[in-house]
Order: sequence, then C-alpha cells, then structure tokens
Amino acid sequence: MKTNASVALVTGASSGIGLATAERLAAAGYKVYGTSRRVAPSSKRSFEMLPLDVTRDESVEALVKELIKREGRIDLLVNNAGFGVAPAGAEESSIDQARAIFDTNFFGIVRMTRAVVPHMRRQGAGRIVNISSVLGFLPMPYMALYVATKHAVEGYSQSLDHELRTRGIRVSLVEPAYTSTKFEANLLQPDAALDEYNEIRAALTQRVAKLVETGDEPGVVAEAVLKAASASHPKLRYTAGGRARQLQFLRRFAPASLMDAGIRRDMRLDAANAWEK
Repeated sequence: MKTNASVALVTGASSGIGLATAERLAAAGYKVYGTSRRVAPSSKRSFEMLPLDVTRDESVEALVKELIKREGRIDLLVNNAGFGVAPAGAEESSIDQARAIFDTNFFGIVRMTRAVVPHMRRQGAGRIVNISSVLGFLPMPYMALYVATKHAVEGYSQSLDHELRTRGIRVSLVEPAYTSTKFEANLLQPDAALDEYNEIRAALTQRVAKLVETGDEPGVVAEAVLKAASASHPKLRYTAGGRARQLQFLRRFAPASLMDAGIRRDMRLDAANAWEK
C-alpha cells in the first residue's frame, strides 16, 4: 500500500513537544503516526498512535516494519522521545543511570535512524529531524548527563547529514530553550544522592520549574519542526523561540569567558552563601 500524502513518524508523541509536532504536521497534510511506550485510547487525536520503546531493538524494528507494511514508505522521522534529569551533581548518578539516560536520549535516536534510513535510501529521499536543545551547544551545571546526551545528538546529526545528503536525505536539528510542558514532572531523580548537594539541588529544581513554566509553548517547537521538514533547502539547525535564538547568537559571537561568567552568575555558583538568600 502506498499513500499520496507524505508519511511522518514522530516518537514521544503522547504529550508536550511530540504531541504538538504530530498535530502540526497532520494539519499541514502529512499522514502522521505518533508513538509512545503506553498508548492511551483517544478520539481527539488527528493522527494514529502506535506503541514503541526506543530502548528496545525489537520494538523499533517491529514498528518500522508495520509502518512500511501499511504505507510503503516513511518520508519524515522526528526523533523526539527522551527524558530529562533533575538538577543534581554529576557524581549523584550511577553508571547504570548514566547508561539509561543515553539509552533513550541518544541511542534511541540511533536505533530509529538505523531502522528508517534503509527505506529512505531506497526511496531516494527523506527527512530526519532530531529534537535537540540549546543544551546541545551550551553547558548546564548540575545537568551534566542530560547535556552530554544532547551534545552527542548534535555531533551525530551533523555527521549524519553529511553522509546522507548524496542519498537525497537531509538531517536537521531543532533546538528549543525552556518549553512549557510537563517535562519537569517526569525528571529522573539521581540514584546516588549526596547530602552535600541537597541545598543547591532543591534550589535549582525550583528555578528550572519556574523557567519551564514561563517557557515557550510546544507549538513554537512544532513550527520549527515543520519548517525543517518542508524547507526546499533545509538548514542543519533551527532554533525554536526567542530565548533559544538569543542564546545561539551569544554562543556564536560572545567571548567564551563572558558566556562562562553569565552561566555561573545565572546559576549563582560563585556567590557566597548564595542558596541561603
């Protein structure tokens, strides 16, 4: 079976950025399939949801096989599935926890890409849009492991885009800043917490929650995804929202010492008794 509409696959589409992206693509005329680990029945969606665990090879392979059986092609893959880590010292996460974070946020993208690219190659065309973050090009103290996954996604995507251009496939990154979703409600807590970090961990958790609450709506990110997916000459990077564009500009043109000072000042890392005020 082969459909006339372009077929899009959006991972992590049950809520937040993934849901907004799937809805926006459907409104733009794509035949959209969303995924999540647990699919709740709903008559309100404008797209179909399918079960997927991006950490399991067999789940990824089964999903892509089913989609090809139904539609005959996959034109767009949006890799959005992932989770965040609550602010904590880097030493407060075990090696097993670090592996788990990478298994979803980075290797999940690798699994999906490996499963979909052979079909796009045979088609001679396709788009892959990876949801990154401004933390893919900036550091964030007390979120080192999450930042590391996003830096990995950036390097992988840049390299992959060079590989696949001659096959008619393009890869783009969408880089939001803080987005107003329920993302922070599902943050992974450190599994090796230390009393030495209790104060700063609690303060930063409150700060991140406030930044998320006042962040851009998920639709801002969805618009950036649509732009990356439909551009005749796609760019490697698309920032999503005013704050993300501002940070990208500063990262590109501001001296490194100024950026470092700004990050430390914003996190109050050098202030004496900062977390008591």
